Amino acid sequence: MKAIITAQNLASELVTTLWTPVFVGIFLAIALYAFWPRNKATFDAAARMPLREE
Repeated sequence: MKAIITAQNLASELVTTLWTPVFVGIFLAIALYAFWPRNKATFDAAARMPLREE
């Protein structure tokens, strides 16, 4: 049985092979930024912001 190359198959392979690793990389970059020790003070201050009375 021969494989039929269609635009849908080509687009599906492009999304799978190209965009999946790109989005995984973006997710990892965001996660590293969020858990980086240098950013802890900033995130702690942001967490306390709704509790402040001004």
